[in-house]
This record gives sequence, structure tokens and C-alpha cells, in this order.
Amino acid sequence: MAVYKIVEVGDDVLREKSVRVTKFGPHLEKLLDNMRDTMYANQGVGLAAPQIGVSKRVIVVDIGDGLVEFVNPVIVEYEGTQIDSEGCLSIPGMVGEVARAERIKVKGQNRYGKEIELPARGYLARALQHEIDHLDGILFIDKAKNLKKVQ
Repeated sequence: MAVYKIVEVGDDVLREKSVRVTKFGPHLEKLLDNMRDTMYANQGVGLAAPQIGVSKRVIVVDIGDGLVEFVNPVIVEYEGTQIDSEGCLSIPGMVGEVARAERIKVKGQNRYGKEIELPARGYLARALQHEIDHLDGILFIDKAKNLKKVQ
């Protein structure tokens, strides 16, 4: 598959509200495969379609427990609060402390259009929230405290 260039902060696509996916098939499957390959090639734990310049509601996440794919994800439950450090492939060299829900439930569709639901907590919940924010044009720097440069 293809590895895409990561779109960086300043590109308008990162601030757009992404479009809901209505067509499932080979093009979407290829997009998901390419997003996965791009995420792994960049040592990321998550990637949203806008980060490769595609304004569609599609994310991939892998915190080390296996790949999670969501099409049209929506967080339907939030519980608790966790504060931890975050960075982003689209904002290289920056980290900051971000408050997120400790436990969430995400509903959406898989690559074939089947409805799926995933409860998540801790790091997985954080990664999913971060990627879903990208679909609404929200970057972690919009929520972060104590932003700092790292090398």
C-alpha cells in the first residue's frame, strides 16, 4: 500500500469538519489500508483521514493492542477525566497536557459499513478522542495546557 505525507498544522484541511462516509467499497478499503500504513511508517498511534489531506470521517488507531478502524465514529458516552501528555503527527515537535474522558463508548461503522461499537478506557480512549477531534477540525493544541517543544 501507499504511505502518504502527513499534512501539518497550517493546512486548511486540518480545520475543516470532515464529510460523513456514505459509500463503502474498494476505495474506502484502500484509504483505510493506506492510513494504517502511513500511521505505522510514522510511528504514530492514531491517524485521521484529514491528516493525509482527505476530508472524510475515517480514523485508525493502534496503541499496541491491534488495529482499530472506525468510519463515521461518534462518541456516545463519556465518563471520568484523565490528564496526560499528547503530541500529534500533524504538529511535530510539540507536546502538551490535555484533559480527556477516562472512559468512552464509540459507535460507528467498520470498513464494510457494518455498525460497530467499542468501549474504551485509558490510553485507547485518549487516542480515539484525539483522532475524532481531527474529524471536527480540532487539534490537540486547541485544548492543551503547558505546550512545549520537544526534540
